[in-house]
Amino acid sequence: VGKVEAGIPEDDPRNPGVIADNVGDNVGDVAGMGSDIFESYCGAQIATVAIAASSGAAYAAQIGASESMLMQLPLILTTVGIVCSVLGILMVNISAGKNPALALRIGTIGAAALFIIAAFGVTSFFGLSPKLGIAVLCGSIGGVVIGLITEHYTGGKPVRTIASQGETGVATLVICGLSVGLQSVVLPILTIAATLYGSYECAGLYGVGLAAIGMLGTVGITMAIDAYGPIADNAGGIAEMAEMGDKTREITDSLDVVGNTTAAIGKGFAIGAAGLAALTLITAFIQKTEISLDLASPDSLRYFFVGLLIGGAVPFFNGSLTMDAVGKAASSMIEEIRRQFKAEPGILKGTVEPDSNRCIDIATKAATKSMIGPALLAVGTPIVVGFGFNFIGAEGAQAGAKTLAGCLIGALLGCVLLALFMSNAGGAWDNAKKHVEDGNNGGKGSNTHSASVVGDTVGDPLKDTSGPSMNILINVMAIVSLVIAGLL
Repeated sequence: VGKVEAGIPEDDPRNPGVIADNVGDNVGDVAGMGSDIFESYCGAQIATVAIAASSGAAYAAQIGASESMLMQLPLILTTVGIVCSVLGILMVNISAGKNPALALRIGTIGAAALFIIAAFGVTSFFGLSPKLGIAVLCGSIGGVVIGLITEHYTGGKPVRTIASQGETGVATLVICGLSVGLQSVVLPILTIAATLYGSYECAGLYGVGLAAIGMLGTVGITMAIDAYGPIADNAGGIAEMAEMGDKTREITDSLDVVGNTTAAIGKGFAIGAAGLAALTLITAFIQKTEISLDLASPDSLRYFFVGLLIGGAVPFFNGSLTMDAVGKAASSMIEEIRRQFKAEPGILKGTVEPDSNRCIDIATKAATKSMIGPALLAVGTPIVVGFGFNFIGAEGAQAGAKTLAGCLIGALLGCVLLALFMSNAGGAWDNAKKHVEDGNNGGKGSNTHSASVVGDTVGDPLKDTSGPSMNILINVMAIVSLVIAGLL
């Protein structure tokens, strides 16, 4: 409303929605993303310990460890990871005089490298097989690679291509952004697949759990760097509202571009970590229920395939619920901003202060009410599928457990694919707008700029709402399934 209809700059204090936007950045990209990654962090530990507990003495002896040692190892590694994260943050401080993006990359990769070395040190110290260290290595490298791939698609040539497409209108810019988002899914998925294969070859299902631990081991610095984005964005907003001048705004804008990329990298990392953590939880569920799928028996597979289709549909329904919630909340806020501009002409003149609290109130109430549906979907689906098919399935066929296993795998695939697409497409549109505002492809005030603003507006709910919600959806479904596994 402010930029397109009223023609006022972004973060202009005359816009009643500016404060709500800044508050939303903190809630979504700091508290929300932190909770998301922390959930995966805890889920990976729980699942790996559960797999270790059910692996048996024979497996433990095979890799030269006791069962209790296998259960303790994930906790030891996460403790070491915290120390490595702190050292990584110190590396960022030491490199503070360099390019911001380079300093952040040094800290991230440095912490991961230290963690890998420490993981091999831990396995050697306790006399464990070096294959366990290699499994951790697979996860750590996988996390870094996913981050670098995300950085390319949200900050490199694809962004410049999207911006150039805006010269011919909104439609071509949106189509190009969708193309980039779809393409950006392929390499991260292949990376996750390679991580899964490599870690399983090293240490079986327990190795997959260790890979998830490896990817999330340096979660401390990951969360810290992810918070950089909204901090830089809010600094720019404060500079604009306080009228600190163009020079200050140029500095904050340069930091904001890096912040958008770090936020996108954080989201890509969170998706990969959530997928691997959920996969670990699913394997723990399958071990707990002791189901067997005979590929030669259609009767055995029918429950699994039915569950696969149900699970594949769940992420799309969840995406629909969250996008609809954003659309309705945005519509209410737009109407309120228009009402204020019309009722108080002095707002646009700068003589009357807008009622920003009203916009924050609208967003808060809408978010609270709208999350009831997705929450019930995440918790209710495993319960309904598991117990429902136990009731209607053949007696003794483990119908509920088999259907739920298929449901979880289908939901996992759908969630990871959709989350990567939504996050990367939204991040690319956001940075394309920033690229135009830096004076490229016509700069501010041009038709290209107007098109890029529309693309960014479409991308925001994708990357900030629906995309991140997929991580939570699959992890909650997997955890609920593991809890009810003993009853199926």
